[in-house]
Amino acid sequence: MIGPPRMLGPDAGAVLEKALDGRRLEVEEGLSLLQAADLAELAAAAGEVARRRHPDRTVTFVVDRNINYTNICVTRCRFCAFHRSAGDPDAYVLPLEEILAKVEEAVALGATQLLIQGGHHPTLKFDYYLEMCRRIRDRFPQVDVHSFSPSEVLHFSRTYRLPVRRVLEELRGAGLASLPGGGAEILDDRVRGAVSPAKNTWSEWMGVMEAAADLGLKATATMMFGHVETLEERILHLERIRQVQDRKGVFRAFIPWTYQPGNTRLGGTAASAFDYLRTVAVSRLYLDNVENLQASWVTQGGKVAQLSLDCGCNDFGGTMLEENVVRSAGVSFRLSQAEVIALIRGAGRQPAKRNTRYEILERYD
Repeated sequence: MIGPPRMLGPDAGAVLEKALDGRRLEVEEGLSLLQAADLAELAAAAGEVARRRHPDRTVTFVVDRNINYTNICVTRCRFCAFHRSAGDPDAYVLPLEEILAKVEEAVALGATQLLIQGGHHPTLKFDYYLEMCRRIRDRFPQVDVHSFSPSEVLHFSRTYRLPVRRVLEELRGAGLASLPGGGAEILDDRVRGAVSPAKNTWSEWMGVMEAAADLGLKATATMMFGHVETLEERILHLERIRQVQDRKGVFRAFIPWTYQPGNTRLGGTAASAFDYLRTVAVSRLYLDNVENLQASWVTQGGKVAQLSLDCGCNDFGGTMLEENVVRSAGVSFRLSQAEVIALIRGAGRQPAKRNTRYEILERYD
């Protein structure tokens, strides 16, 4: 375990002291931590803040399945290796019966959450999505449909010429329980213009989350980092998440994960484990109004995700009985429920299975 924090130099040390005093950090202070703080000292401070927030040292996880209903996408983001054009030989749209069969398999393995996402398909009818939600809700009421990112909701709004609020109302009425934070990338339009120019602006993404909150829906927030953004833009992303959380309280958790360059048009080099852990720790210190911080074993592997529990994470995410998007970029970490439990125990924490609402379903001594 990383020990208690000691003072750094005057700038980073003063910022860490401020965070440990429970005072809110400003953008320039978060930036100074990303730029200058020693990782061990930063991790110790973030770990202490996380322990105060979750004093019983429980680390949660959820049994879930990712279902990608189509890989056909008109946005063709430069960072994505998953998307296909409609005429490509490996392009697909899953029939509803196949989706239901996948849900049935997941439920048999104890899943309580579904993360259903796809490409921005140009011609699928809205009824496809509504019927999907209805049939899942009716056959599997024990499962939360945690699905359709803000960028998908915006695509539905434009394609079907419906206001965002109406799209969300229809999906909620059909069985949507909460929204994942996909499509956030970095909440800055310079960055988005470089990595996903055909997608929505950062303020449009945030507008969906605010509309969801107004309808009583909850969500998660994400950050995909380590590509073309500056450290200042990374902190600005956290600031914008914190601002909307102040206004709406919509986010149950924050999930930072690293860009994976394999098979993408954007290319580049993946961020290091050190950069990942540093960003996790700063996220915990900066997001003083977001309850849960989720590890990303899907991009980092189990051992780095285990280390992130000493950097402020209190949730191990989902067991992901199926994952296709990150795998298409050449990264294929797999963990069973037993392995997740062992990694949490190995970090000196108590594992607990949760649902989408972060309600504890079972604890493991």
